[in-house]
Amino acid sequence: MRITDTSDLWWKNAVIYSLDVETYQDGNGDGIGDFSGLARRIDYLAELGVTCLWLMPFYPSPDKDDGYDITDFYTVDPRLGTLGDFVEVTRTAHDRGMKVIVDLVLNHTSDEHPWFTESRTSTDNPYRDWYVWRDTEPPDTSDKVVFPDAEDSIWEKDEATGEWYLHHFYRFQPDLNIANPSVREEIGRIIGFWTQLGVDGFRVDAVPFILDTTGYTRAEKRDLGDPMDVLRETCALLRRRTGDGILLGEVNVPYKDQYGFFGGEHGDGLSLQFDFIGMQAVYLAMARHDSRPIVKALRQRAKYPLARETQWANFLRNHDELTLDKLTESERQEVFDAFGPEKEMQVFDRGLKRRLPPMLGGDPRRIRMAYSLLFALPGTPSLFYGEEIGMGEDLAEEGRMAVRTPMQWTSEESAGFSRRGPDALVAPLAGGGYGPDHVNVAHQRSDSGSLYSFIRSLIYLHRRHPELGWAPVEILDVGAGKNGVLALAARGEEAAVVTVHNLGAEGCTVTLSLDDVEPGSRLIDLWDQRALDDDPTTPIEVQLDGYGYRWLRVQSEADTRLY
Repeated sequence: MRITDTSDLWWKNAVIYSLDVETYQDGNGDGIGDFSGLARRIDYLAELGVTCLWLMPFYPSPDKDDGYDITDFYTVDPRLGTLGDFVEVTRTAHDRGMKVIVDLVLNHTSDEHPWFTESRTSTDNPYRDWYVWRDTEPPDTSDKVVFPDAEDSIWEKDEATGEWYLHHFYRFQPDLNIANPSVREEIGRIIGFWTQLGVDGFRVDAVPFILDTTGYTRAEKRDLGDPMDVLRETCALLRRRTGDGILLGEVNVPYKDQYGFFGGEHGDGLSLQFDFIGMQAVYLAMARHDSRPIVKALRQRAKYPLARETQWANFLRNHDELTLDKLTESERQEVFDAFGPEKEMQVFDRGLKRRLPPMLGGDPRRIRMAYSLLFALPGTPSLFYGEEIGMGEDLAEEGRMAVRTPMQWTSEESAGFSRRGPDALVAPLAGGGYGPDHVNVAHQRSDSGSLYSFIRSLIYLHRRHPELGWAPVEILDVGAGKNGVLALAARGEEAAVVTVHNLGAEGCTVTLSLDDVEPGSRLIDLWDQRALDDDPTTPIEVQLDGYGYRWLRVQSEADTRLY
């Protein structure tokens, strides 16, 4: 790779930061975050080092599912501002060097969307086929529901017409019918609209469900053909309109299936996909103090080599429940026992409603090791707002809402989020040891030893060393009896970045051997910013504290970059 390639395919070494506008910053004092408030925080994000801002849904909505039940794809919820406010945010973010992607929810609408309101007026309404209907009573589909605490079927009877409509998620979120050409045309218009307002791409919600043909008639399936073609056409449209726009997919399926969503060897599908399997392996590894689950996941995904234009996105936390659905039942229980033993900490019997610091008992060594590991894994790191300061959750909130508390800017009564009192805020603040009295930006921003300063340094290191996002990654042998240590080498043409992480509580020393190191190369400690005496052409000893980590650069004589 050349350093100039990193601008052509910017997403391969980006740092993504996800936030919900309504819980980030209140600009007008009504207790609800908005775009005018977010605009005032763009410089904060630039200072942190964020290169890609991902905005959760901000469209008009009854808000039964925190904005994922949409009634209009073409404007901003009035509570959050106007289209003009949105454009000011994208323009300011671009000026500060940040790309902006927004949530694209194509699987379903709200049942209050005008399209669905029309569709249920009669069986021959023009909008009827924009959704998926059946006229016979459906079989038992309780094993297919996404939210088993709230639904027992993926079909709901509509009393107005006596037929059933499909909803993979909540019953108030009817599924759109992508077999209908009019629906596909409308998706193109939505993409075109937002790209004209400065959007650089989209995070696509629930991708496998969009392409699922459950409930389609035989004729619809025949006319639709390969559902993956719809994805390819959508990606091609975005690239034509923007040149370098991306689709970041939420695709929680086995690696072999994810490969198809990337477009296989052609890379003409999604630009990025979240690595849910790798994320779950990290938590199992931390629970066991054993790196082997991560090694297994990395080797599994390496069986499906990606095209140059595509990339994995790594994360430790997102806006949903921390799903553990790809672990076995016994493995899931191990993670529950370690990080969420109480029922109130769990959700849907498959995940956790907690943020990372409380799960790790507030241990600063372990928290920093976990984030260092996130940024060292091959791919693009993604952060959820508040992770940079170690925010906690509010377990009193239902399900996924536990981690969607207001951003904690100061130790003031309403955390600097709003001028309104705590009782008037859009969501309750986290309390206890993770409340704004103890965890906030103002305290950490000026403290060189804070988690904020650590995350900022991590972002800097990741951006300075694009091998982490681009280069082939080798899992290094650390020797017998050292299963708690994970050592990775990302090898570029002129340098390699070696990262070593100790998932165990006890310190240790490992010996690493690097193949094909050019004579005259030197070893750089990236955290200390100094050259070491070790000769990387011979085995090197690496000392690690309990929950310790090291970042090293093997720099050839041809590499003139400063470290």
